[in-house]
Amino acid sequence: MNAPSSPLHARFDAVIFDCDGVLVDSEVLAIKGERAALAELGLDYSPADYVRRFTGLHDGAFMAALRQDYASRFAAEPPADFEERVIEGRRRAMGALQAVAGAGRALLAAKRTTGRVAVASSSRAHFLESKLRRMKLWDLAAPHVYSADLVARGKPAPDIFLYAAERLGADPARALAVEDSVNGVAAARAAGMTVCGFLGGGHCFDGHGERLKDAGADFLAADFERLIAAFGA
Repeated sequence: MNAPSSPLHARFDAVIFDCDGVLVDSEVLAIKGERAALAELGLDYSPADYVRRFTGLHDGAFMAALRQDYASRFAAEPPADFEERVIEGRRRAMGALQAVAGAGRALLAAKRTTGRVAVASSSRAHFLESKLRRMKLWDLAAPHVYSADLVARGKPAPDIFLYAAERLGADPARALAVEDSVNGVAAARAAGMTVCGFLGGGHCFDGHGERLKDAGADFLAADFERLIAAFGA
């Protein structure tokens, strides 16, 4: 971790966490299930390229990009059940979902040291609540759990981070965002926030930290133990 120079509680009044790949280790499962479904449809992606292009996107933008890839490759529209098959691949993989190690402690530490915590996610609202409840994290973040369904534009646009900050009553310049994706880092930076690039998810391949730094992450955390230590007393 390229640690900040002072304890985080002295610099920030709020911490806003992404969900997938940060609080719940869902990205690695989604990537596996979606790639399997897409391979059956004739679209093959390497895991690293898939992470680079698609993690952090709202489902609407994600599906639009996949449909464009299909049209470019086959010079034809995808089959009518294209999206349903991709979502079903993701759903099958989610049976193995787990919380990221230390996620609950990180939510508690952030709330105790800064006073305000939120979740700002690209997940659709019903999926977001289901995942957090299933992992026993909902009560640690609620009521400030926000889906990009609530805003006009998903990540990498800043809308969901600005929305979360407004609901918290926090100045974006005094908020820390914890993000695992290039799209999420770009969104938080566009909102005027400081960004921790989080590397604790199972999808963070070699070089992922450098990609997050290139996207604008101010510092990196390999796991929640290091981030919790940085919050200070």
